[in-house]
Amino acid sequence: FQIKMAAEEALTRVRVGSRSSELAMIQTKTIVAALQKCYPEVEFTITTMSTIGDKIQDRALQHIGSTNLFTKELEFALVSNEIDMIVHSLKDVPTTLSPDLYIAVIYKRDDPTDAVLMSPKNSGKTLQDLPPGSVIGTSSLRRIAQLRRNCPHLQFKTVRGNLNTRLRKLEEERDYASLVLATSGVERMGWQNKISQKLDPSFCLYAVGQGALGVETRRSDSQLIKMLSCLNDADTVVSCCAERAFLHILEGGCSVPVGVHSSIKEGTLKIHGAVFSLDGSKKLEHCIAKKLSIGWAERSFENLCAEGSSVGQDLAKVLLSQGAKSILVEAKSQSEQMSNPQT
Repeated sequence: FQIKMAAEEALTRVRVGSRSSELAMIQTKTIVAALQKCYPEVEFTITTMSTIGDKIQDRALQHIGSTNLFTKELEFALVSNEIDMIVHSLKDVPTTLSPDLYIAVIYKRDDPTDAVLMSPKNSGKTLQDLPPGSVIGTSSLRRIAQLRRNCPHLQFKTVRGNLNTRLRKLEEERDYASLVLATSGVERMGWQNKISQKLDPSFCLYAVGQGALGVETRRSDSQLIKMLSCLNDADTVVSCCAERAFLHILEGGCSVPVGVHSSIKEGTLKIHGAVFSLDGSKKLEHCIAKKLSIGWAERSFENLCAEGSSVGQDLAKVLLSQGAKSILVEAKSQSEQMSNPQT
């Protein structure tokens, strides 16, 4: 009887975990609003907390030494049954999860590209227009490696903090000529008019999962997983699972520069992936296109993910056969040396 009551309660009240930043709350409320439409009778409560990545602001992400910088505390609360689900930016979620945890939702993707925001004195310019030596604010090794290839006249400096903090640094301090941020985050904040340039994937491949939201649950919570299935977007699930499988096989994370671009047109998944050296001088890339199975869009989340994952794995194996491992090992080693200059 107690077990039955607990199961019923899970369907009438759901505790949602979120990071506490304004953007994280916007994203969490987007998911909750979509769930409320599916289940108007269910009460959704939001609990916020800060993660390691939120608390440590004086170092680049790859120098902190963990792959779950923006998820660890939330996942601990999930395993401890303090919350029932977490809303994430999918690009922050490691490709290897605890066996007890499960990605139950990959929500319809927003623009996955990177956006350039200029300081007031550079308003209206593009990265190519900036004078030599201009400093670009980004902590992403992926962006830095690609922009060094395409805009060798620029310099790069780590910028941390939530989006409000970064924007203030750009507009009030003189350290940065521009920032490069995820377009989706900037647009969710309502800052469309601050974007000077969107970087086409042919110029700068984006991060795995960028632009998509994911919902993480306990693997054992079958009732909630079933309930959440109304939020999955078939195109996004296939594309993002392909990207995540690609990164997983490469054993990459924030400490190595890996970029992707994927699309589905007329039932064919196309994924382009690349790995870079930290200075951008080395690049290995490949593209795979595969026709998806008949009726793929109507299949279950697990089947969609499996179909996408197989393509991403194949892409990673091609790059590994071409020597990607040595580039990644070198990049990881250089990144660790940067974080431990005394060694």
